[in-house]
Amino acid sequence: MNFNATFIGQIVVFAIFVWFCAKFVWPPIMDAMQARQKKIAEGLDSADRAAKDLELAQHDVAKKLQEAKQEAAAILEQANKRAAQLVDEAKAEARVEGERIVASAQSEVDKEVNAAREELRSRISELTLAGAERILGSEVDAKKHSELLDKLAAEL
Repeated sequence: MNFNATFIGQIVVFAIFVWFCAKFVWPPIMDAMQARQKKIAEGLDSADRAAKDLELAQHDVAKKLQEAKQEAAAILEQANKRAAQLVDEAKAEARVEGERIVASAQSEVDKEVNAAREELRSRISELTLAGAERILGSEVDAKKHSELLDKLAAEL
């Protein structure tokens, strides 16, 4: 192997090329690689944070859904209680109304019974006078004997 000037020139040129690359080419490439590496690391961190945020959001959604279900159940229970209360109130009102109607009807019946008794008393008075007239064979004066007839009507 011959070491001649061309070979030494190539070694010198190669050394200058390496120095030039190390000084001017390699730092921007390394900076670009570090920037890219940093960007990738940030992207991975963001993905991890997003995954944690998603998990927290899902947990919050599940918690809020459970709370909403409990609130809905409470509202439904209150509605059922209110409905039962309204039914009970309606029953009580109906019972009171029924009792009022029965009392009114009983009062009406009592009035009619009393009216029928009074009519019957007056009718009996007339029949008694007619019977007494026939028995005695003479006329009985109702005005004269009104006290006696009133006493007889009271007994009946």
